Amino acid sequence: MQNKLQVDKAVRTVLLISASLSIVIVVSIFIFIFRSSLPAFKEFGVQGLLGELTWRPANGSFGILAMIVGSVMVTLMALVIGVPLAIATAIFLAEIAPRGVQAVVRPAVQLLAGIPSVVYGLFGMVVLVPLIRRIPVAGNSGYGLLSAAIVLAVMILPTITSISEDAIRAVPRAYTEASLALGATHLQTIFQVLLPAGKSGIVAALILGIGRALGETMAMIMVIGNSVILPAPLNDNPLTVFLSQARTLTGNIAVEINYASGLHASALFATGVVLFMLIMIVNVSAHAFLNRSNALAN
Repeated sequence: MQNKLQVDKAVRTVLLISASLSIVIVVSIFIFIFRSSLPAFKEFGVQGLLGELTWRPANGSFGILAMIVGSVMVTLMALVIGVPLAIATAIFLAEIAPRGVQAVVRPAVQLLAGIPSVVYGLFGMVVLVPLIRRIPVAGNSGYGLLSAAIVLAVMILPTITSISEDAIRAVPRAYTEASLALGATHLQTIFQVLLPAGKSGIVAALILGIGRALGETMAMIMVIGNSVILPAPLNDNPLTVFLSQARTLTGNIAVEINYASGLHASALFATGVVLFMLIMIVNVSAHAFLNRSNALAN
Protein backbone atom coordinates (compact mmCIF):
# COMPACT_ATOMS: atom_id res chain seq x y z
CA MET A 1 0.00 0.00 0.00
CA GLN A 2 2.86 2.33 0.88
CA ASN A 3 4.52 1.64 -2.48
CA LYS A 4 1.32 2.53 -4.35
CA LEU A 5 1.06 5.82 -2.49
CA GLN A 6 4.67 6.65 -3.35
CA VAL A 7 4.06 5.79 -7.01
CA ASP A 8 0.94 7.99 -7.07
CA LYS A 9 2.86 10.84 -5.48
CA ALA A 10 5.71 10.47 -7.98
CA VAL A 11 3.29 10.46 -10.90
CA ARG A 12 1.52 13.59 -9.60
CA THR A 13 4.89 15.30 -9.21
CA VAL A 14 5.91 14.43 -12.78
CA LEU A 15 2.59 15.70 -14.13
CA LEU A 16 2.88 18.92 -12.11
CA ILE A 17 6.40 19.50 -13.43
CA SER A 18 5.21 18.88 -17.00
CA ALA A 19 2.36 21.34 -16.65
CA SER A 20 4.61 23.92 -15.01
CA LEU A 21 7.21 23.48 -17.74
CA SER A 22 4.66 24.45 -20.37
CA ILE A 23 3.98 27.71 -18.53
CA VAL A 24 7.70 28.37 -18.07
CA ILE A 25 8.36 27.87 -21.79
CA VAL A 26 5.62 30.31 -22.82
CA VAL A 27 6.73 32.94 -20.31
CA SER A 28 10.38 32.51 -21.31
CA ILE A 29 9.60 32.98 -24.99
CA PHE A 30 7.61 36.13 -24.26
CA ILE A 31 10.37 37.56 -22.04
CA PHE A 32 12.99 36.89 -24.73
CA ILE A 33 10.92 38.53 -27.47
CA PHE A 34 9.94 41.47 -25.27
CA ARG A 35 13.54 42.15 -24.14
CA SER A 36 14.72 42.06 -27.75
CA SER A 37 11.99 44.54 -28.74
CA LEU A 38 12.74 47.10 -26.00
CA PRO A 39 15.21 49.19 -28.08
CA ALA A 40 12.53 49.75 -30.73
CA PHE A 41 9.85 50.63 -28.18
CA LYS A 42 12.23 53.02 -26.42
CA GLU A 43 13.24 54.68 -29.69
CA PHE A 44 9.83 55.00 -31.36
CA GLY A 45 7.32 54.39 -28.59
CA VAL A 46 4.16 52.32 -28.79
CA GLN A 47 2.44 54.95 -30.93
CA GLY A 48 5.36 55.14 -33.33
CA LEU A 49 5.31 51.39 -33.93
CA LEU A 50 1.63 50.48 -33.66
CA GLY A 51 0.08 53.71 -34.92
CA GLU A 52 2.11 54.40 -38.06
CA LEU A 53 1.52 52.94 -41.52
CA THR A 54 4.94 53.41 -43.08
CA TRP A 55 7.45 50.55 -42.88
CA ARG A 56 10.71 51.60 -44.54
CA PRO A 57 13.66 50.35 -42.47
CA ALA A 58 16.15 52.10 -44.77
CA ASN A 59 14.53 55.45 -43.90
CA GLY A 60 14.07 54.66 -40.21
CA SER A 61 10.29 54.16 -40.47
CA PHE A 62 8.97 51.14 -38.59
CA GLY A 63 5.18 51.49 -38.47
CA ILE A 64 3.41 48.11 -38.35
CA LEU A 65 -0.23 49.26 -38.35
CA ALA A 66 -0.75 48.18 -41.97
CA MET A 67 0.49 44.69 -41.13
CA ILE A 68 -1.74 44.45 -38.06
CA VAL A 69 -4.73 45.36 -40.22
CA GLY A 70 -3.63 42.87 -42.90
CA SER A 71 -3.25 40.04 -40.37
CA VAL A 72 -6.61 40.73 -38.72
CA MET A 73 -8.45 41.06 -42.03
CA VAL A 74 -7.10 37.87 -43.60
CA THR A 75 -7.76 35.95 -40.37
CA LEU A 76 -11.35 37.15 -40.14
CA MET A 77 -11.94 36.38 -43.82
CA ALA A 78 -10.50 32.89 -43.37
CA LEU A 79 -12.77 32.31 -40.38
CA VAL A 80 -15.85 33.49 -42.30
CA ILE A 81 -15.01 31.04 -45.09
CA GLY A 82 -13.62 28.14 -43.07
CA VAL A 83 -15.58 27.96 -39.81
CA PRO A 84 -19.04 27.20 -41.29
CA LEU A 85 -17.49 24.56 -43.56
CA ALA A 86 -15.52 23.03 -40.68
CA ILE A 87 -18.45 22.88 -38.26
CA ALA A 88 -20.76 21.53 -40.97
CA THR A 89 -18.18 18.81 -41.70
CA ALA A 90 -17.91 18.02 -37.98
CA ILE A 91 -21.70 17.71 -37.68
CA PHE A 92 -21.79 15.49 -40.76
CA LEU A 93 -19.10 13.17 -39.41
CA ALA A 94 -20.47 13.02 -35.88
CA GLU A 95 -24.20 12.70 -36.50
CA ILE A 96 -25.15 12.09 -40.11
CA ALA A 97 -22.56 10.19 -42.13
CA PRO A 98 -22.73 6.37 -42.16
CA ARG A 99 -19.63 4.49 -41.03
CA GLY A 100 -18.45 3.80 -44.56
CA VAL A 101 -18.52 7.47 -45.46
CA GLN A 102 -16.84 8.42 -42.19
CA ALA A 103 -14.01 6.01 -42.98
CA VAL A 104 -13.30 7.97 -46.16
CA VAL A 105 -14.06 11.58 -45.18
CA ARG A 106 -12.39 11.66 -41.75
CA PRO A 107 -8.92 10.51 -42.94
CA ALA A 108 -9.18 12.92 -45.88
CA VAL A 109 -9.85 15.85 -43.53
CA GLN A 110 -7.08 14.77 -41.16
CA LEU A 111 -4.69 14.46 -44.10
CA LEU A 112 -5.11 18.19 -44.73
CA ALA A 113 -3.41 18.87 -41.39
CA GLY A 114 -0.28 17.05 -42.51
CA ILE A 115 0.25 18.90 -45.78
CA PRO A 116 3.16 21.40 -45.50
CA SER A 117 2.15 25.04 -45.69
CA VAL A 118 4.44 25.61 -48.68
CA VAL A 119 2.32 23.14 -50.65
CA TYR A 120 -0.79 25.17 -49.83
CA GLY A 121 1.10 28.24 -50.99
CA LEU A 122 2.03 26.58 -54.28
CA PHE A 123 -1.58 25.54 -54.81
CA GLY A 124 -2.68 29.11 -54.16
CA MET A 125 -0.12 30.52 -56.60
CA VAL A 126 -0.83 28.05 -59.40
CA VAL A 127 -4.60 27.64 -59.07
CA LEU A 128 -6.25 30.36 -56.97
CA VAL A 129 -4.26 33.42 -58.03
CA PRO A 130 -4.90 32.93 -61.80
CA LEU A 131 -8.61 32.35 -61.09
CA ILE A 132 -8.97 35.45 -58.94
CA ARG A 133 -6.96 37.47 -61.47
CA ARG A 134 -9.83 36.92 -63.92
CA ILE A 135 -12.08 39.15 -61.83
CA PRO A 136 -12.33 42.27 -64.03
CA VAL A 137 -11.05 44.91 -61.62
CA ALA A 138 -8.27 47.35 -62.50
CA GLY A 139 -5.18 46.65 -60.42
CA ASN A 140 -6.24 43.11 -59.53
CA SER A 141 -3.11 40.95 -59.69
CA GLY A 142 -4.72 37.87 -58.14
CA TYR A 143 -2.38 38.17 -55.18
CA GLY A 144 -4.16 39.59 -52.18
CA LEU A 145 -6.43 39.08 -49.20
CA LEU A 146 -8.96 36.87 -50.99
CA SER A 147 -6.39 34.36 -52.23
CA ALA A 148 -4.73 34.28 -48.82
CA ALA A 149 -8.04 33.88 -46.98
CA ILE A 150 -9.14 30.93 -49.12
CA VAL A 151 -5.80 29.17 -48.61
CA LEU A 152 -5.91 29.90 -44.89
CA ALA A 153 -9.51 28.65 -44.61
CA VAL A 154 -8.45 25.28 -46.03
CA MET A 155 -5.49 25.16 -43.65
CA ILE A 156 -7.58 25.71 -40.49
CA LEU A 157 -10.32 23.34 -41.66
CA PRO A 158 -8.87 20.06 -40.24
CA THR A 159 -8.10 21.53 -36.80
CA ILE A 160 -11.55 23.02 -36.27
CA THR A 161 -13.31 20.00 -37.78
CA SER A 162 -11.53 17.38 -35.68
CA ILE A 163 -11.91 19.16 -32.34
CA SER A 164 -15.51 20.19 -33.04
CA GLU A 165 -16.39 16.60 -33.96
CA ASP A 166 -14.89 15.36 -30.69
CA ALA A 167 -16.85 18.02 -28.78
CA ILE A 168 -20.12 16.96 -30.43
CA ARG A 169 -19.44 13.27 -29.78
CA ALA A 170 -18.64 14.03 -26.13
CA VAL A 171 -22.20 15.27 -25.49
CA PRO A 172 -24.04 12.54 -23.51
CA ARG A 173 -26.30 10.43 -25.70
CA ALA A 174 -29.12 11.02 -23.21
CA TYR A 175 -29.36 14.62 -24.45
CA THR A 176 -30.12 13.43 -27.98
CA GLU A 177 -32.56 10.77 -26.84
CA ALA A 178 -34.42 13.22 -24.59
CA SER A 179 -34.70 15.76 -27.39
CA LEU A 180 -35.99 13.20 -29.88
CA ALA A 181 -38.43 11.85 -27.29
CA LEU A 182 -39.89 15.35 -26.89
CA GLY A 183 -40.66 15.46 -30.59
CA ALA A 184 -37.69 17.41 -31.96
CA THR A 185 -36.33 16.46 -35.36
CA HIS A 186 -32.77 15.27 -35.82
CA LEU A 187 -31.67 18.63 -37.23
CA GLN A 188 -33.38 20.52 -34.41
CA THR A 189 -31.58 18.29 -31.93
CA ILE A 190 -28.24 18.98 -33.57
CA PHE A 191 -28.58 22.75 -33.68
CA GLN A 192 -30.54 23.34 -30.47
CA VAL A 193 -29.11 20.65 -28.19
CA LEU A 194 -25.79 19.17 -29.35
CA LEU A 195 -24.07 22.34 -30.53
CA PRO A 196 -24.95 24.39 -27.41
CA ALA A 197 -23.92 21.47 -25.18
CA GLY A 198 -20.60 21.12 -27.00
CA LYS A 199 -20.00 24.87 -27.07
CA SER A 200 -16.85 24.84 -24.94
CA GLY A 201 -15.11 22.33 -27.21
CA ILE A 202 -16.17 24.17 -30.35
CA VAL A 203 -14.87 27.47 -28.95
CA ALA A 204 -11.58 25.73 -28.13
CA ALA A 205 -11.44 24.59 -31.76
CA LEU A 206 -12.03 28.16 -32.92
CA ILE A 207 -9.22 29.44 -30.67
CA LEU A 208 -6.79 26.94 -32.15
CA GLY A 209 -7.98 27.82 -35.64
CA ILE A 210 -7.47 31.54 -35.03
CA GLY A 211 -4.03 30.84 -33.59
CA ARG A 212 -3.12 28.81 -36.67
CA ALA A 213 -4.43 31.55 -38.95
CA LEU A 214 -2.59 34.36 -37.17
CA GLY A 215 0.63 32.36 -37.04
CA GLU A 216 0.74 31.09 -40.62
CA THR A 217 3.72 32.41 -42.54
CA MET A 218 4.93 30.64 -45.67
CA ALA A 219 1.62 30.25 -47.50
CA MET A 220 0.71 33.86 -46.73
CA ILE A 221 3.99 35.16 -48.14
CA MET A 222 3.34 33.27 -51.37
CA VAL A 223 -0.23 34.44 -52.11
CA ILE A 224 -1.00 37.69 -50.28
CA GLY A 225 1.19 39.93 -52.42
CA ASN A 226 3.44 40.85 -49.49
CA SER A 227 3.12 44.62 -50.02
CA VAL A 228 3.36 46.80 -46.90
CA ILE A 229 0.22 48.80 -47.60
CA LEU A 230 -3.04 49.36 -45.77
CA PRO A 231 -5.68 47.20 -47.54
CA ALA A 232 -8.01 49.49 -49.47
CA PRO A 233 -10.62 49.11 -52.25
CA LEU A 234 -9.19 49.08 -55.77
CA ASN A 235 -12.08 51.17 -57.10
CA ASP A 236 -15.38 52.69 -55.98
CA ASN A 237 -16.73 49.27 -55.01
CA PRO A 238 -15.80 48.69 -51.33
CA LEU A 239 -15.82 44.91 -51.86
CA THR A 240 -12.69 45.20 -53.97
CA VAL A 241 -10.76 45.67 -50.73
CA PHE A 242 -10.64 41.86 -50.66
CA LEU A 243 -8.51 41.97 -53.80
CA SER A 244 -6.01 44.34 -52.22
CA GLN A 245 -2.49 43.16 -51.50
CA ALA A 246 -1.20 43.19 -47.93
CA ARG A 247 1.47 41.83 -45.62
CA THR A 248 0.95 39.94 -42.37
CA LEU A 249 2.90 40.29 -39.15
CA THR A 250 4.40 36.82 -39.50
CA GLY A 251 5.28 37.45 -43.14
CA ASN A 252 7.08 40.65 -42.20
CA ILE A 253 9.26 38.81 -39.69
CA ALA A 254 10.02 35.93 -42.05
CA VAL A 255 10.92 38.15 -45.00
CA GLU A 256 13.27 40.54 -43.21
CA ILE A 257 14.74 38.84 -40.14
CA ASN A 258 17.65 37.26 -42.03
CA TYR A 259 19.31 40.58 -42.88
CA ALA A 260 17.94 42.82 -40.12
CA SER A 261 20.18 44.34 -37.47
CA GLY A 262 20.02 47.04 -34.82
CA LEU A 263 16.70 48.87 -34.56
CA HIS A 264 15.42 47.01 -37.61
CA ALA A 265 15.81 43.66 -35.84
CA SER A 266 14.35 45.11 -32.64
CA ALA A 267 11.31 46.37 -34.58
CA LEU A 268 10.79 42.87 -35.96
CA PHE A 269 10.85 41.51 -32.42
CA ALA A 270 8.30 44.18 -31.53
CA THR A 271 6.18 42.78 -34.36
CA GLY A 272 6.44 39.41 -32.63
CA VAL A 273 5.29 40.96 -29.34
CA VAL A 274 2.22 42.41 -31.07
CA LEU A 275 1.46 39.02 -32.63
CA PHE A 276 1.84 37.35 -29.22
CA MET A 277 -0.53 39.88 -27.65
CA LEU A 278 -3.13 39.40 -30.40
CA ILE A 279 -3.20 35.66 -29.70
CA MET A 280 -3.46 36.32 -25.96
CA ILE A 281 -6.38 38.69 -26.54
CA VAL A 282 -8.16 36.00 -28.57
CA ASN A 283 -7.66 33.42 -25.82
CA VAL A 284 -8.75 35.72 -22.99
CA SER A 285 -11.80 36.90 -24.95
CA ALA A 286 -12.86 33.34 -25.71
CA HIS A 287 -12.52 32.26 -22.08
CA ALA A 288 -14.46 35.33 -20.93
CA PHE A 289 -17.20 34.50 -23.43
CA LEU A 290 -17.41 30.91 -22.19
CA ASN A 291 -17.48 31.96 -18.53
CA ARG A 292 -20.23 34.50 -19.22
CA SER A 293 -22.27 31.97 -21.21
CA ASN A 294 -21.91 29.36 -18.47
CA ALA A 295 -22.93 31.91 -15.83
CA LEU A 296 -26.04 32.87 -17.79
CA ALA A 297 -26.89 29.19 -18.32
CA ASN A 298 -26.66 28.51 -14.59
